[in-house]
Amino acid sequence: MKLLYRYLIVLFFLMGTAVSYGQKDPSFSPGHFVWKAGVARKTITPSTSVWMGGYASRTSPSEGAVHDLWAKALALEDAKGLRSVLVTLDLVAIPKDFSDKLRDKIKKTYGLEKAQIILNCSHTHSGPVVGRALHYIYPMKTGDWHKVDEYTGELEEMLFELVGESMKNMKPAKIYTQNGITRFQVNRRNNKENELTGTTSLKGPNDYAVPVMKVEGTDGNPIAIVFGYACHPTTLSMNRFSGDYPGFAQIELEKMYPGATALFFQGVGADQNPLPRRTIPLAKQYGKQLAAAVESVLSGEMKPQESRLRVKYKEVDIPLAQPLTIEQMQEVANRNDFEGRWAKGTIAEYKKEGSFIKTYPYPIQYWKLGNQSLFVMGGEVLVSYGIQLKEWYGQDIFVMAYANDVMGYIPSAKVIEEGGYEGDTAHRVYGLPAKWDPKIEDIILGGIKELVINTINTNQ
Repeated sequence: MKLLYRYLIVLFFLMGTAVSYGQKDPSFSPGHFVWKAGVARKTITPSTSVWMGGYASRTSPSEGAVHDLWAKALALEDAKGLRSVLVTLDLVAIPKDFSDKLRDKIKKTYGLEKAQIILNCSHTHSGPVVGRALHYIYPMKTGDWHKVDEYTGELEEMLFELVGESMKNMKPAKIYTQNGITRFQVNRRNNKENELTGTTSLKGPNDYAVPVMKVEGTDGNPIAIVFGYACHPTTLSMNRFSGDYPGFAQIELEKMYPGATALFFQGVGADQNPLPRRTIPLAKQYGKQLAAAVESVLSGEMKPQESRLRVKYKEVDIPLAQPLTIEQMQEVANRNDFEGRWAKGTIAEYKKEGSFIKTYPYPIQYWKLGNQSLFVMGGEVLVSYGIQLKEWYGQDIFVMAYANDVMGYIPSAKVIEEGGYEGDTAHRVYGLPAKWDPKIEDIILGGIKELVINTINTNQ
């Protein structure tokens, strides 16, 4: 009996050892932490010279490329069969009409609702113009816009095909998440670029977090690395296509992890710039810094996420302030710059419609992958929104902006009161008739709270 007892003890010990060494994480059980994931990618670099998006100072179209621009898709399916897809784009912005049309097409073919789709732009200022995004800043002729329209149509078809390919490529996978950190973003409202030196004490607010999601195949190797940062990709301003620092970061990570696709998403960094800037070596430097931060997370301990997906989406009406009078706009229309073009165009729209728009349907979205929360907003969102969300929901959340529709800057009530470009005049870049009413901050954050509450109550 004693011998049998000892034998059983040894047997159980060996079985336990075999289990612990045979699995990367013993907390995983089939169907509970196992997702399905599929990745696809397409080059979206224009084949011909077209106008580039992001800078009013440009006076001519593109002249080649530093490296290719990419659209990448990650399709996910949880243990209950709920699907979603994240598409990341090396573009400055996509407008509402483009986004709505593409998402409607995806819904008709694949049955995905808007809540299940994220279209995120890196906001590189070295990509092509898409649709009529930021259309008043470009001194373009009819023939130039014709080329933009051709490219926009091609892009829509490519992205639709990309989503389909990512869903066809789905296979068993595990998901891990964690935040890293890197510190090359500088608050551009509170630090003057031409006065910075190596010893300057920088002023905030900032959010240096580097959110990272690893999607791992059954062989233990990453098939997708999703990562973000809250900082304008404005290191470069030449007339050559480039993903800027996010592009270089993705290239670097795909070198480190052969076979993996790196997908960058832009955070709430509309008032953050990479400084100093303006050279390719600096763009590469920031890309390598960001990639190093991601690699540090990937090589450390990450949180495994249960195979449970919850998604919510809504559009909240955010109000515009009182616009200038037509007489005041006519004065601005005399200027020979993008603000003059804005005034002329806005007056023409008023004469056609008989009134100015008073609100805008602003997209907000919430995904929860296991226990990982991802907050998603449209437009160029200032960092204070991310800071507030982290105060409410914890430092481990992921926050994304420039998603689904980029209609303008989204400043806080404080910044609207302070004025300056982000709070007072940036609406002209996007063709809005007036700046935002300060109430937008409470409306947006209140809408996000409702999404979270509804997610908890529906217990998807």
